[in-house]
Amino acid sequence: MRVLDSSGKFISPQAWDAFVCQDPRGHLLQTWAWGELKKGFDWFPLRLLVTADGAPIAGAQILYRQLGPLRIAYIPKGPILAQEDPQAISLLWEAIHQRSRRLRAILLKVEPEWYAEETWKQQELSRLGFKPSFQCIQPRRTIIVDLSPQEEEILARMKPKWRYNIRLSFRKGIQVRRGGLKDLPIFYRLMRITGERDGFGIHSEAYYRRALELFGPDDRVALFLAYYQEEPLAGLMAFAFNGSAWYMYGASSNKHRSRMPNHQLQWQAMLWAKGKGCQKYDLWGITDESSPGSAALAGVERFKAGFGGKTVRYIGAYDYIYSKPLYWLLQKAWAWRQRS
Repeated sequence: MRVLDSSGKFISPQAWDAFVCQDPRGHLLQTWAWGELKKGFDWFPLRLLVTADGAPIAGAQILYRQLGPLRIAYIPKGPILAQEDPQAISLLWEAIHQRSRRLRAILLKVEPEWYAEETWKQQELSRLGFKPSFQCIQPRRTIIVDLSPQEEEILARMKPKWRYNIRLSFRKGIQVRRGGLKDLPIFYRLMRITGERDGFGIHSEAYYRRALELFGPDDRVALFLAYYQEEPLAGLMAFAFNGSAWYMYGASSNKHRSRMPNHQLQWQAMLWAKGKGCQKYDLWGITDESSPGSAALAGVERFKAGFGGKTVRYIGAYDYIYSKPLYWLLQKAWAWRQRS
């Protein structure tokens, strides 16, 4: 067995994504393009791949962020396991720790695509020296809509009011169109309105633009905008990869909300994903059971729950600590930042 390192140009983007697809849970956040997206915004990616006789077995895309002379390391929705080979997995973790220590990382945070009920996987992380973390970066709970049935059955599984609102939006003159890079300023204006109204942070316009540039050529991203009489009311950005789709970013204005543009937007995004062969549509995050949210978040959760999906909970974040004193200081800084 050997470990390949993307920094040495031994791995191509196409080969990496093909490997990620070998894992049924291979996630969008482990794709080459996602690493390139984060690369332009304070992170840099390193991809490690364990092979045997030239065949990939296990791997991970690790994102590193600079903290002065130090770094933090992060594996979102990984590692990727094409095979459950203990020797390969052990070799992968050894290589990850070696690189991370060399890069002066304070900690390695992992958030695997593993379900909370898979307690043996949590036990395995604990055996490897990881500790549960209270700082999750990705949503620990989400709602996933099954796209495998026919369209009418997908609609039938929704709450009656949601089916009604989807059809109502058509009758009330809402038109949903697929946009492109030229429409990005419209989407970003809506994002700013939404962030100010609901009190959450948003990315820069350059970030959303880069996402469209990176995922657009392979039709792995779609920007949808809802209009009423040529006035943009709402928009969303959805991604597709490895049989799944994710509603990642959504925005809406404060006008004509009674025309239900967001219901039709979600439906059109689901139809796009289904047309690409996706079996799942992830509504990307609801408040976790242990973290009571605001009234605004409760409203978002009710909106997502109406589409008839299944609530899924993951094991959350685990940290491997390279420097206990620096990790302690970092935890204090994070806690202070959350309070301020």
